[in-house]
Amino acid sequence: MPCFLRGKIKLLAASLAFMVLLTWLYLIVWNLESGRSLLLSPCLVDQSELGYLERDVLISRMRKVEEENQQLRAQLRQSQGMAHVQEGNYGNQQWVASADTGTEDGENTAEERVNGTDCERRPMVEKCEVIHVACVCAGHNASRDVVTLVKSILFHRRNPLHFHFITDAVAHQILSSLFASWMVPSVLVSFYDADDLKSEVSWIPNKHYSGIYGLMKLTLTKALPTDLTKVIVLDTDITFATDIAELWAVFRKFADKQVIGLVENQSDWYLGNLWKNHKPWPALGRGFNTGVILLLLERLRGIGWEQMWRLTAERELMSMLSTSLADQDIFNAFIKQNPVLVHQLPCFWNVQLSDHTRSEQCYTEVSDLKVIHWNSPKKLRVKNKHVEFFRNLYLTFLEYDGNLLRRELFGCPSQPSPESVPLQAALEELDEDDQCYDFRRERITVHRMHLYFLQYDYSPTEDGSDVTLVAQLSMDRLQMLEAICKHWEGPISLALYMSDAEAQQFLRYAQSSELLKNRRNVGYHVVYKEGQFYPVNLLRNVALRHASTAYVFLADVDFLPMYGLYSYLRKSVLQLDLAHTKKALVVPAFETLRYRLSFPKSKAELLSMLDMGTLYTFRYHVWTKGHAPTNYAKWRTATTPYKVEWEPDFEPYVVVRRDCPEYDQRFVGFGWNKVSHIMELDAQEYDLVVLPNAFMIHMPHAPSFDISKFRSSPSYRFCLSVLKEEFHQDLSRKYGAAALKYLTAERNI
Repeated sequence: MPCFLRGKIKLLAASLAFMVLLTWLYLIVWNLESGRSLLLSPCLVDQSELGYLERDVLISRMRKVEEENQQLRAQLRQSQGMAHVQEGNYGNQQWVASADTGTEDGENTAEERVNGTDCERRPMVEKCEVIHVACVCAGHNASRDVVTLVKSILFHRRNPLHFHFITDAVAHQILSSLFASWMVPSVLVSFYDADDLKSEVSWIPNKHYSGIYGLMKLTLTKALPTDLTKVIVLDTDITFATDIAELWAVFRKFADKQVIGLVENQSDWYLGNLWKNHKPWPALGRGFNTGVILLLLERLRGIGWEQMWRLTAERELMSMLSTSLADQDIFNAFIKQNPVLVHQLPCFWNVQLSDHTRSEQCYTEVSDLKVIHWNSPKKLRVKNKHVEFFRNLYLTFLEYDGNLLRRELFGCPSQPSPESVPLQAALEELDEDDQCYDFRRERITVHRMHLYFLQYDYSPTEDGSDVTLVAQLSMDRLQMLEAICKHWEGPISLALYMSDAEAQQFLRYAQSSELLKNRRNVGYHVVYKEGQFYPVNLLRNVALRHASTAYVFLADVDFLPMYGLYSYLRKSVLQLDLAHTKKALVVPAFETLRYRLSFPKSKAELLSMLDMGTLYTFRYHVWTKGHAPTNYAKWRTATTPYKVEWEPDFEPYVVVRRDCPEYDQRFVGFGWNKVSHIMELDAQEYDLVVLPNAFMIHMPHAPSFDISKFRSSPSYRFCLSVLKEEFHQDLSRKYGAAALKYLTAERNI
């Protein structure tokens, strides 16, 4: 410690002691003069003997002395803090309070907490300052991981955020749809095409499992806007346990020449002693981990970062031949040559859980944790004595209801998103006293969506006749997936209505199923639960919009297609020229009441089972007119497709072109959701053509919650009739006089 500081501290300490001693002497003399003793308990003193005026004078004098003592203590703390900052290092130590900014993590010092004082300090960041975060995200799996990262940030944040995502085409589609439907206030999202950056790093051989995308953090000075001066860069396998504003505030700690903020690597990788002949890239000591990076972009551009890291990589690759840890190797080699440019962050900003780490030495209390980094290929299966705690923290955000994160930041101006403006206008038009308000509100609800929740690969057929099976389901129909995949080998597009926790249950189910995990042509699109009704037609539209083929088979998930139906439909599409005609090909529907069924392998076998009473035409007992126009009697002997006419309440399952009308989303829960769609197909002059050698069978299950509500609630049935009437009126306005037949037919029933 410098001599002048040591002397100053001694002087302040002596002054403080002198003032305390003087205070006590004054009080003792005053009490002796008044005939009282400080040794007497206040309870034993006759309070009437002490005049009010004398008591006020005493209180005033004591307050003055205490204020002087507080000033001396503050000066002493300031001097000690300055000494610590000069003497201390920024290694894996928590930073202590300094004169102007308080502690590094934004908390009061221990002394301040004990004494109950609250120093006036600058805030970590300005109240409405925008915090910029960048991530490289490519593929389906990384897109799921980044959602958990974002949830953990949103949970703690108090500032506006701007996320910058460097993505491939898959991640761009998934994340753009997710954030547009999430509609979190005070959150902006920008996307940058990774393909535009590949040429910058594709020349670098990389052994890391992240591939070329693991090198793209090197290109951020080029990829991000030139007016962006600083950014926090994160891996997708990060979980925040604190407000990211605390990390953003660390930029203020950078010295004049420092441009990169990093946490020391917590494994022995760069020490080169993990195994025999282990030769890592050069690094400063233990090296640094690049899962969390603070980048001062403005300074980096000023020193010629792009040229500097390239020269470093070219030089080291001459002997190393390839990178083992992607961008991290190049960052460390660069820092080894330019140590003055790095600002070492405290280790709790990147608690690393990879193999061979010393992360347990980074923290002693739960309150020390700031950022958890699952930087092991094993992810949640890593070996760490506190791994259960870390896993539970991660699972909390993994299954957290993302709808709860749509909270406003009070006091910060927020630019409304393009999606929220029409929603707000529509909400204002609704009458809350309307008996059917809940139904009308459901129609305009924007549900958060995560498209392609699992890996999806599809290669179109050469003849362009491919057909996608389109359906929707909730958690209680999950058991049907394996059976459908056995019956239908073609592409499938499914909308799954689930909570965040249920989506994770589905993920575990799919990954544990040998059949499902090996199917890459099934698109799973999660629509997160919100509201009190099952949005059946919204779900159908989501699945329809994201079918990858020119033709779609509009089915329900509780039906099993006949074996070979996929091939048969592809041939029918070509034979009936669906590409140039408006046709809806009807697949006749049957049902069984048996949970175990020997599924018919041909039409002849099905007819035999129909005659024996093992099978029935669909809804024959409860809703005959829903499928009666299919004309099952004619179908029994038909060998060629035949046309049928629309009739009221007809709701067959059909094959159509993907550009067909969408389902009407005013119909939620149970009732009229398919009927209205077939009616609009007829209004658009689609021919309904029954296929003679196709069939599907409905499998038994417990009734849905929505059909139970329909049966038990007069209000539900009343509102459904109101919505039907409004649909008829809208159809008439849309298609003119030709649509009057629907209203007439409805009233004649």
